[in-house]
Amino acid sequence: MTSQRTQRILDGLSELFPDAHCELAHRNAYELAVAVVLSAQTTDASVNKVTPALFEKYPDAAALAAGDLHDIEQCIARLGLYRNKARAIQGMAKGMCEHFDGQVPSSMEALVTLPGVGRKCANVILAECYNVPSLAVDTHVHRISRRLRLAGENDSVLETEKKLCRKIPKDRWIRTHHQMIFFGRYLCHARNPKCEKCPFTDLCSYYRTAHVK
Repeated sequence: MTSQRTQRILDGLSELFPDAHCELAHRNAYELAVAVVLSAQTTDASVNKVTPALFEKYPDAAALAAGDLHDIEQCIARLGLYRNKARAIQGMAKGMCEHFDGQVPSSMEALVTLPGVGRKCANVILAECYNVPSLAVDTHVHRISRRLRLAGENDSVLETEKKLCRKIPKDRWIRTHHQMIFFGRYLCHARNPKCEKCPFTDLCSYYRTAHVK
């Protein structure tokens, strides 16, 4: 059973961001998988600026796997860590071609065997492409979970994911993931969060430390 406290947070997030959604532009599972890997340590908006040209040149996993690495790097050179990311997306594409007939697999166990795909990326792919109940913990979700005490201050990403999945109804996992990202992206920033617009200040460890004397 969902606690009153957790339910209040879920209801508040739904009021704030009823239309929260994945902001990585994509048309299919392959494009989302590439975009998610590229989104590490950068913004979705930045990824969306480089992927149209990348996908025009490399429209599927087979094309990306066979592509020239230097050319792939140049396609995404506006992103931080672009050389590492180019190797990661090409390695992922090669893994898809070698083991999954060029397709994005639809299970956690298979996805995390691909180069560049960790548990967070896999959860996003499962939720967005296959509608599998999943709750990906990115930097926003991790920060908010700790601030709102849905997870412990020193919990790992995996520990946070497990706690969220225990506390939140399974049919809310995908929606809550997007709403927490929007909350972190647009209100509860890592620095200078907009606490004056937050309905959860009485629940928030950050607010208590920063504002309550």
